[in-house]
Amino acid sequence: MNGLRRARTAALITAVALFAAVGVVLLLTTPWESLPGEPPGGAVRPDPTSDFSPAELARSAAFDAALNPPVYLDLVIGLAAVLVLGLTPWGARFLGRCTARVARRPLRLIVAVVALTTLLWAIGLPFDVWRENVLRRYGLSTQTWSTWSVDQLKSLGLRWVMWTVIVLLLFALARRLPRYWWTAAAAGGFALVVAVSFLYPLVVEPVFNTFRPLPAGTLRTDLLRMADRDGVPVKDVLVADASRRTTSLNAYVSGFGSTRRIVVYDTLLKSPPARVESIVAHELGHAKRNDVLYGTLVGALGTSGAVCLLYLVLTSPGLRRRAGLTSEGDAADADARSVALLLAAVVVLTQVSGPVHSLVSRQIEARADAHALALTRDPATFVSMQHELSVRNMSDLRPNPLEYVLWFSHPSGPERIAMARTWARLHGVPEPPARRP
Repeated sequence: MNGLRRARTAALITAVALFAAVGVVLLLTTPWESLPGEPPGGAVRPDPTSDFSPAELARSAAFDAALNPPVYLDLVIGLAAVLVLGLTPWGARFLGRCTARVARRPLRLIVAVVALTTLLWAIGLPFDVWRENVLRRYGLSTQTWSTWSVDQLKSLGLRWVMWTVIVLLLFALARRLPRYWWTAAAAGGFALVVAVSFLYPLVVEPVFNTFRPLPAGTLRTDLLRMADRDGVPVKDVLVADASRRTTSLNAYVSGFGSTRRIVVYDTLLKSPPARVESIVAHELGHAKRNDVLYGTLVGALGTSGAVCLLYLVLTSPGLRRRAGLTSEGDAADADARSVALLLAAVVVLTQVSGPVHSLVSRQIEARADAHALALTRDPATFVSMQHELSVRNMSDLRPNPLEYVLWFSHPSGPERIAMARTWARLHGVPEPPARRP
């Protein structure tokens, strides 16, 4: 017991140190002011009524009201389910029955992962169907039920693979280093997050989308020239077949180094070229600042701290008793039955870190907006693009303060439009007039 107590103390100290390091890094590197300086006449305040018609505001509010029930019920019921399975004997009994006839330890773990993730997926499936119905009713989804079902199964399969890899590696380390497996797991978690970030554009994106090169023409040439002018090396410009799922507009810069490419939704190609350039300029801002790499490294550091906390959870006598993991049985059976406790701890940590992630993300997105304005020097097109994005994507134009803190990874449409006008005042560029004076 003394050895376990020392290991738990060391894990706690390491977790505190790692999270403190993450906090310091975020505090010092997050762009808290995307537009430094006070412009003549002061900063423009966001006002949805200046640019969005009463019909657009009403439709945004109605869509938000229709989407909130399935989203919140999915969150609450899903969280309750994973906590019940992880913090009561029900999860251990369920996994014990699922793995009772499996002899080998790795197979027991795989069966436990597949059984648990499938059960939780099935619990959330009715709310996903409800959400898809809302998206169809408002014209955002273009999928058939068959293609939607295929995407659901693909997501479930990826969940199986991800969790199987994590669980097998984690419990392999626990067998080799019973007291201090968290040290190797923390380093492994850091490496895994970095590897997934690099592999995602090459392995995961093609599972859900088909990409084709943007045909030679003025738009392709202008986008590549803009990237070159911005000092961002880009290998190619691709078009994603997003229209088979959605009517939303989007673009992004994917990959690192020699794999970096501009990806444009085929739905966006219907917009005027200047608007396409405006949104791509925003994405180039992320690439120029290496925001994905920065987020990956900070996330990896946070993951290392989370692994230390997972060790504290999985070795806590009180939590193990509550989860029904103190009964007699071989080590392989105990490992398989503790998967529910592991997943519950991960879900709680993810939910707790969500508001911090949203806060930092909003600041980084605002900096990318400022970059796009500086690169194009065209705030009028930026405003028209943000209006189109907000209307087409059914963005929440008047977000609830709690929702804003918890979920908004980007500034709201009115905030982004107000920033463009503030930028124009700061740089002596004609300020875009209100669309609805």
